[in-house]
Amino acid sequence: MISLSSGSPDPSLYPMDQVKQATMAVLDQYGTTALSYSATDGYDPLREKIAQRMWTKAQVRCSMENILIMSGSQQALEFSAKIFINEGDYIACETPSYMGAFNAFAPYLPKYASVPTDEFGMLPEELDKILAENKKVKMIYVIPNFQNPTGHTWSLERRKAFMEVVNKYEIPVIEDDPYGELRYEGEALPSLKSMDTKNLVIYAGSFSKILAPGYRVAWICAAPEIVEKYMFAKQGADLQAPSSAQLEVDMFMEMFDLDEHVKKICAAYKHKRDVMLQMMEENFPDCVTWNKPEGGLFIWVTLPEGINSKDILKVCLENRVMFVTGSMFYPNGALKIHSV
Repeated sequence: MISLSSGSPDPSLYPMDQVKQATMAVLDQYGTTALSYSATDGYDPLREKIAQRMWTKAQVRCSMENILIMSGSQQALEFSAKIFINEGDYIACETPSYMGAFNAFAPYLPKYASVPTDEFGMLPEELDKILAENKKVKMIYVIPNFQNPTGHTWSLERRKAFMEVVNKYEIPVIEDDPYGELRYEGEALPSLKSMDTKNLVIYAGSFSKILAPGYRVAWICAAPEIVEKYMFAKQGADLQAPSSAQLEVDMFMEMFDLDEHVKKICAAYKHKRDVMLQMMEENFPDCVTWNKPEGGLFIWVTLPEGINSKDILKVCLENRVMFVTGSMFYPNGALKIHSV
């Protein structure tokens, strides 16, 4: 099966030799500590490194008190709904948005306010209108960088306008940024968190796409009083992220240059993107359109009226090719346009 259905990293790009060295160094230096319980908030040296990285990569000045280690950023999403949502409350999100977030939020029985979105990001005037009319919107969920599933990245102007609306209504924002470092061209843009003057943004980052997803080492960056709420949720869920995984990620960053590794995988993913776009250009009919993302792992394809992507998927599966139909990324039901 050729799978085009998930944003999974390429296993051939995992730095296996370096990971082996880091793992052995952890066992040699820390021994049973690596296999024991540890603090809920995470391994302090790793939290310090993440706080430094928040400045260099996301333009956020913070300390380790703003960082909580999570068991994957998916856990951060689930905890967000647990903390901010009661049954029947609304979550405002992009249109379309990440289906995995809908799964994480689902146990808390939210409703959704799907905010109109274009290639530059969520439309702030539409968000303003929704928040003015619906007082039960209790959380906003967004992916500003190389969004899953569209691959779109918010412009700087759109980010600033979005934060003006957020500050007006003082609604908490979950800024999900697992792909931000996978930029192949163009200039990096400041995070929403870097523009947060009222401590409303909870930034979710992860090592899954830039190192290895099996570690399940991610983090949130937020005001200490918000971190405390997430830590309380974590104590009831799993007590802590795995000790050995945290130590190994930290040791990897001590022994090796993570930025160099990110440059290597970005070059490889850029090549894959370019080959994919070339094949689409050569083989797709003129009536089909798509975007060229500047980074990340996703391309959004739009089909003309009258063509159902589910019918195409059936034929593709018969030929051992898999993709995800666009309707999966909309929380409120069927699409008027059939997209992939």
